[in-house]
Amino acid sequence: MSKFLDIINKDKPVLVDFFAEWCGPCKMMSPILKEVKDTLGDKVSIIKIDVDKNQPLAAKYQVRGVPTLILYKSGKQVWRQSGAVQKNELVSIINNFG
Repeated sequence: MSKFLDIINKDKPVLVDFFAEWCGPCKMMSPILKEVKDTLGDKVSIIKIDVDKNQPLAAKYQVRGVPTLILYKSGKQVWRQSGAVQKNELVSIINNFG
């Protein structure tokens, strides 16, 4: 938990992908997140959290469905969405908070 807080409290945007191995839409998000990282490089950190292995963390952040994407900037949640998101939309959202 403290490591998670250290990560999201950074100055640059941090996109957290709450996912599950058994989730079809989560599997679709993996290559999209890779493309987003390739496009934005060091402007963003992207971390993946498996909700089955990190249930207390998922509960704390009220993750009810997967995938749930949450964007943090300096430790504050600035955007959140459940379900798959297209690359261009994600890049635009991250750039707005960069």
